[in-house]
Amino acid sequence: MTKEELKKQVCQAIEARKADIKSIAEAIWAEPELGYKEIKTAQKVEDAFDQLGVPFKNKLALTGVKGRLKGGKGSQYSVAVIGELDAIICADHPAACDLSGAAHCCGHNAQIANMLAVTMGLIDSGAMQYLAGDVVPFAVPAEEYVEITYRNRLIEEGKIKYIGGKPELISRGEFDDIDMALQIHLTDVAKERPNGFIEISTTSNGFIGKLIKYKGEAAHAAAAPHAGVNALNAAMMGIIGVHAIRETFQEKDYIRFHPIITQGGDLVNVVPSDVRMESYVRAGNVSAMVDANERINRALKAGAMAVGATCEIKDLPGYLPLQNNPTLNDLMQNNAENLIGEKNVWVAPHLTASTDTGDLSHIMPVSHPWIGSVRGVLHGKDYKVFDEDMAYIRPAQMMACTIIDLLYDDAEQATTLMANYKPLMTKEEYLTFLAGFDK
Repeated sequence: MTKEELKKQVCQAIEARKADIKSIAEAIWAEPELGYKEIKTAQKVEDAFDQLGVPFKNKLALTGVKGRLKGGKGSQYSVAVIGELDAIICADHPAACDLSGAAHCCGHNAQIANMLAVTMGLIDSGAMQYLAGDVVPFAVPAEEYVEITYRNRLIEEGKIKYIGGKPELISRGEFDDIDMALQIHLTDVAKERPNGFIEISTTSNGFIGKLIKYKGEAAHAAAAPHAGVNALNAAMMGIIGVHAIRETFQEKDYIRFHPIITQGGDLVNVVPSDVRMESYVRAGNVSAMVDANERINRALKAGAMAVGATCEIKDLPGYLPLQNNPTLNDLMQNNAENLIGEKNVWVAPHLTASTDTGDLSHIMPVSHPWIGSVRGVLHGKDYKVFDEDMAYIRPAQMMACTIIDLLYDDAEQATTLMANYKPLMTKEEYLTFLAGFDK
């Protein structure tokens, strides 16, 4: 069978499973769970693997599930297809969980559906017998960097080392037997555009996570404010201090700082003495990220000095900037154009949001395109998939065809890719960088 015939056969197999794929996406949508808590979602993946006869490891980084399809012509290389288990917090979304506020307006339910669709297509078509490499469908936890205080407690309890799921899995060696990775992410489409699209991602911001604590002195807010030290005023002064240096950030570095106050005081009648904030410092490259973080820390501490409070800052490893592999991107783009037409596929500009796939992209080749299939705002209350084929079927076909490109003909293209690939960091260099935040 030729490579193009095999691609056609796999695409038809995925199309034939459309009802099953949509059912999985909707089942996960109906029961959203936050990172490191994705018990029900992980079970859905395990049940699907059982039905497909896919061997797997589970409870990786608490909830991750990792399968493996063996290549019939050897296992020269392993290509992961990644789906993320967790939801985002968006309590205003109609489909949000009443208890946690979690909702899948991040599109991760579609990622899992696509990961399983690729698996179904490769198995149903018998394609693996023609491939000289393994395929690893990998459901990973905790991509959304939320509930920082809760996850920091998990770190203190020794249950995890890192806030994000992929850094955690990298540190545990679960990517050691994988050579390259593919995944997708849904994005929104303007109302005036009738059809969906595929954007080939290039780069994105990384960030450093922050827990910020201002400590003052409590006092009666009306009778004796002079006896207190207002930690809330210190926090506001710190934020204003950051605003004062924003003009010094260079546009080429895409710096972002967007704090929230998670605790602003105890009682209206008491001078706030304990104020907590969470934030990120984002940038398009690691050096700018580190530099901006140091300057922002100075500004935050200056707010405490202004009113006589103290400021404690805990910097946490966030995510590294995403750097997509050009060779994988070219393969994905070619297959996307064959599926939906050239006019509906283009290369995306730099993205100022972040993903922990950025960490993975520093140690192995990665391609992470954006799939335009949503009306409303990503992470917003009006988020809604309007093109089910584009959300659940076309990305799976694109990734499956790319896997065939890589592993067909004795994995010739994968061999060429890896021979010319130099990681931005070795795994050891990456872990050393993360360890620097513990100092």
